[in-house]
Amino acid sequence: MSMFKGVDYIEIDSLFSQEEILVRNTVREFVELEVLPVIEKHYREGTFPMHLIPKMAELGLFGSNLPSKYGCAEMNNVAYGLVMQELERGDSGIRSFVSVQSALVMYPIYTFGDENQKDYWLPKLAKGEKIGCFGLTEPDYGSNPAGMITRAEKVEGGYLLNGAKMWITNGSIADVAVVWAKLDGVIRGFLVEKGAEGFTAPEMKGKHSLRASVTSELIFQDVFVPEKNILPKSDGLKSPLMCLNQARYGIAWGVVGSMMACYDTALNYAKSRIQFSKPIAAYQITQEKLVYMLTEITKAQLLNVQLGRLKDKGTVKHTQISMAKRNNCEKALEIARMSREILGANGILDEYPVMRHSANLESVKTYEGTHEMHTLIIGEDITGYSAFD
Repeated sequence: MSMFKGVDYIEIDSLFSQEEILVRNTVREFVELEVLPVIEKHYREGTFPMHLIPKMAELGLFGSNLPSKYGCAEMNNVAYGLVMQELERGDSGIRSFVSVQSALVMYPIYTFGDENQKDYWLPKLAKGEKIGCFGLTEPDYGSNPAGMITRAEKVEGGYLLNGAKMWITNGSIADVAVVWAKLDGVIRGFLVEKGAEGFTAPEMKGKHSLRASVTSELIFQDVFVPEKNILPKSDGLKSPLMCLNQARYGIAWGVVGSMMACYDTALNYAKSRIQFSKPIAAYQITQEKLVYMLTEITKAQLLNVQLGRLKDKGTVKHTQISMAKRNNCEKALEIARMSREILGANGILDEYPVMRHSANLESVKTYEGTHEMHTLIIGEDITGYSAFD
């Protein structure tokens, strides 16, 4: 089997360290050998490939940019981004699993938790012995999380939680949920453990997108959360938004993997598909599409590398991450659709990954802040006027 070469038109690899390239190539090989052979079957059946969890843990892919003292790989943010890129070339559902475990579960425990919570949860989550999920979005509050109605009430020894969350990746298989609820009007984070009385996580069925991913509701009916399970440093909406910022960073890198998969498939197909006695790659309209794809991939790669370097310096702004999430998701979806056009009717077959990526990217463009919300986040930053109200 020949390993995927990647897409690198202007020597972007020269911007990476040897360690970063080693990380990328390791994950690239994992995707080639472990993900691609099984993903279409799981996608068709609407199941997550659970057998990959220990393998990903062994490679250090969970919380990989967190400190080694908690059993994490302590990679820099560029290496972390390259991990996401390669995983999403396999499938957005695989990258989503790792994104949630890392950016939305381990990161908030690391950032807002106390030492006991960190020492207990982070090593188990890093080893894949425990799976986590993140409960912010509600049935009636997606783009406006501040409106949430999930409530926590102080009782003896802890808190009582009431409410519901929706569109929760990993919800039904999670051992712990990082749940955001209003306590005396202030949004706080709580660790709700599987099996807590009154807590259920039914799986959401009927998806045409992200089919190889578990998506759930979380329902809380007088769920008792012990005092030790509140995240003590969580304070207001800013806390969950900091988590989303981490996840958006991973998505900006991840979708470049989808772009590469679609472009590479379309290019190879165009060279071998003969119509009117020559390959369709020899026609101007096909070339125009391929050149557009390659250019957009290259621009997204450059955006990501710079973002990663800023993140490692500690100077990155959430508005800059919004720009990459917004742009890269939109272009990835365009590229997936263009690739399908080049493949013609063959593009709808699962012999090729294009239609699966296209369907997945509809979700990826929407979650962690829609295209419109990121537009307004950047718009407010550059004009000084908030257009949200």
